[in-house]
Amino acid sequence: MKIVLKNIEKQGYKGDLESYLKEGGYQALKKAVSSSSEEIISEIKSSKLVGRGGAAFPTGLKWESAQKSKEFPKYVVCNADEGEPGTFKDRLILEKDPHLIIEAMAICGFSIGAEEGFVYLRGEYFKGYEILKRAVQEAEEKNFLGKNILGSKFSFKIDLYRGAGAYVCGEETALLDSLEGRKGQSRVKPPFPTFVGFKTKPTVLNNVETFANIPAIILKGGEWFSKIGCPDSPGTKLYCLSGDINKPGVYELPTSIALKELLERYGGGIRGKLKAVLPGGVSSNLLTDKELNVALNYPSLQKAGSMLGSGAVIVINNSHCIVDLAKRCAEFFDYESCGKCTPCREGTKRAREILVSITKGEGDLSDLELLKELQEVLYDTSRCGLGQAALNAVRSAIEKFPVEFEEHISKKKCRLGICPI
Repeated sequence: MKIVLKNIEKQGYKGDLESYLKEGGYQALKKAVSSSSEEIISEIKSSKLVGRGGAAFPTGLKWESAQKSKEFPKYVVCNADEGEPGTFKDRLILEKDPHLIIEAMAICGFSIGAEEGFVYLRGEYFKGYEILKRAVQEAEEKNFLGKNILGSKFSFKIDLYRGAGAYVCGEETALLDSLEGRKGQSRVKPPFPTFVGFKTKPTVLNNVETFANIPAIILKGGEWFSKIGCPDSPGTKLYCLSGDINKPGVYELPTSIALKELLERYGGGIRGKLKAVLPGGVSSNLLTDKELNVALNYPSLQKAGSMLGSGAVIVINNSHCIVDLAKRCAEFFDYESCGKCTPCREGTKRAREILVSITKGEGDLSDLELLKELQEVLYDTSRCGLGQAALNAVRSAIEKFPVEFEEHISKKKCRLGICPI
């Protein structure tokens, strides 16, 4: 079952306009501009598609909210600021099938009444930027973008904006601040971007993978999509498999797939003995070998005490020290915190300091309780998802591998000799 990668996996597919048209490209846009915005949004709602960036908000409801707003102009923004460690799926789409995103954004623009869209690209995606830039030019030349698209009264243009390398700009309101030329820092919600977004106007903001599902839903119908994978979170999902795995890569699979099947059947098995898995990148809680039968969708992982996030499945074997891993996660979030809210700014810094101390053999058992308390405070009081999820991996590491932390603190040693004790 391929939806997002169906073109990319075909032999000889080049990703240019000619190749895209041969595979039925822009047929969904043609169908959309001959329909009403209500009909399009109805299909998206019936598909039960949820955002693939991590929040899992129903896409149809988001579009409907913006469509009903009486404020103008309206905007469409594609979040291509893929900064989560271990995720590289959006890059694949941007470089291999850019017209898929252009078509989807145009459909969204038509459905909500927007005439301008932006793609906010991660600053490090130099190749993706050049490819997407050429694709936009191709679409304009063939009237898939621009004035009176395909002979209709609908006009839509897409501009590209390159980020400056801030992980926090993956959060939608921080992205919008950056897009407006300010420092990327999160806004208080509500109001939500569908009411007060780019330049305070109604804005639909979805990530690359979410948009990539739209053309297929328009052509085949929302009901068709809703029957794929998990009923509560249907469709396929792109899983970025990395770490201690024999066959790393991007896998598109139905959302009913179990973590164990992804690792063994598609990933070719673990290199060495499995220690833990981060199913949703460094923002998620660790899962151990006893929890591998969980389905890789948003509701199932939430019930299992973790989260899917953007789908960055990172495999960790026994050659890694779990205390060192926790320290590295804390260092990442401390570095990437935008500093706007006190809990995140100070909490991530303090967590890093505590974990650096533990890895040096200078910690105390009370530090473990302090780290758990810090996690609770950050989760409850941080302004955006960065702070709320910053210590998830750290807390789950303490709870599932307490002996390793106690060895560092009480016995003053690292069992693997990794930490500088």
